[in-house]
Amino acid sequence: MSAANPVRGEAGLDLAGRSLLIRPSFAALVAAEAELGPLFALCERAAAGQLTLAEMAALLWHCCPEPGCGRPEFAEALVAGGLARATPALRTLLGQILAGAG
Repeated sequence: MSAANPVRGEAGLDLAGRSLLIRPSFAALVAAEAELGPLFALCERAAAGQLTLAEMAALLWHCCPEPGCGRPEFAEALVAGGLARATPALRTLLGQILAGAG
């Protein structure tokens, strides 16, 4: 994995002993929106503490260009690692969705 570039809204995520890059590319966000519905509404749910585990896993999955495993394994590793561990990457990703590139 290359180092995350915060200027591009990227974040790092340590998952199952691997360092993953979370990159909110246009294509990744479109794919996430197709599955999860409008991203602005997703950000509102997250701000209200209403983001589901499935939504969190799906958003991170779509924004991870090289997960190194299948989606079910990604989701299981996310839970096994603890949601608090994934929160910084999620926070960066949601901020990028709302604010865009600086």
